[in-house]
Amino acid sequence: MKPNSSFFSFVAGVVLSVTASSSYLYAAEKAPVVKTIDIGTAAPAFKLKGVDDKEYSLQSFKEAKYLVVIFTCNHCPDARASWGRINQFTKDYAEKGVQVVAISSNSPKALMLWENGYSVFGDSFPEMKELAAERKLTFPYLYDGDTQEVALAYGAMATPHTFIFGPERKLLYQGQFDNGQRNPGPAKKNTVKDAVDNLLAGKPVEKTKTRIFGCSTKWAYKQDWVVKKQKEWDALPVSVEPVTVDQVKELVTNKTGKIRVINVWSTSCGPCIAEFPELIDTYRRYQQRPFDMITISIDPKDDADKVENFLVKQHLPTSPRGKKAMEKEGRKTNNYHYQSEDLDALAEALDTEWQGPIPHTLVIDAEGKILFRHNGQVDVVELRKAIVKGIEGLK
Repeated sequence: MKPNSSFFSFVAGVVLSVTASSSYLYAAEKAPVVKTIDIGTAAPAFKLKGVDDKEYSLQSFKEAKYLVVIFTCNHCPDARASWGRINQFTKDYAEKGVQVVAISSNSPKALMLWENGYSVFGDSFPEMKELAAERKLTFPYLYDGDTQEVALAYGAMATPHTFIFGPERKLLYQGQFDNGQRNPGPAKKNTVKDAVDNLLAGKPVEKTKTRIFGCSTKWAYKQDWVVKKQKEWDALPVSVEPVTVDQVKELVTNKTGKIRVINVWSTSCGPCIAEFPELIDTYRRYQQRPFDMITISIDPKDDADKVENFLVKQHLPTSPRGKKAMEKEGRKTNNYHYQSEDLDALAEALDTEWQGPIPHTLVIDAEGKILFRHNGQVDVVELRKAIVKGIEGLK
């Protein structure tokens, strides 16, 4: 399953010419050969672990008359929107001899944090397990992200990319699952369903190949680009400013048109320190969406240097994407230090339901309404669910 030396790949109307390496850890200027298998080709063999920790191969599905293999992932908005339709298709056709299996071949190391901006979960194997449980998937969900050998063997271009194999496990169709794209509702054109209906009726598939509209497969060679972007992030300046009660009121009022997270913390608070890396990760995930995050330290005034040093060490700068909007508000930073001893006044300005313990985290919509509040170390998945739901609810 090792790639050849060069290829021309048509993806979303762009022709790319690249040179491949024999390794799966590619240099930045190199990429694997990706050629989708032709109609009539036998299904390439595989052995992959599923989210249930069982190992699956083609033989695992030998009883099925038709095998539908879908290359998909957790993070892609097109893939996310299709989960419900794939689940329903699986249920509707399970007793008709049709087996669905999903494979995630994205390399988690090649995924930019901001590419997770439409999702709660990234593309790691543990996160696949979380998504499968949340979505109650009714079909095997397998992981190919470490080697990507199966995606290369099939020529999976994007997510989702669907392949239908017949009783002899020869390819009968490859392309889109349907034309739903990023709309989670019913699709207008149910491509795979229509193809399978024809096959079950003894008729040929009318159109054996369609275009794939979705996110490109995240090949491992792209991790060099991720490293480059991490270095750029690490070079951004970190700052913190004092904040008054009136300024806090303005932050909560939130007239930005964005979803806003506010986190209250202290350098002397263990749970605050423990959750901080995940807060930064969350901020970076959604930085290219209508979203921002504010941190407010309540350390004593004399500990201003300690607060700044902590933020520098954790490295929480202002995202370049959000800098212009921040300056439009008349702000210089997203990090603040409340230096007054009047914490009751802060609580009244921030959240009247806050009883004082920290950390305290809010998700606020574009009209100043609190969508989510949590006192204590936050469950980052629940926080991200609230953020995604809030962003999707923006007008």
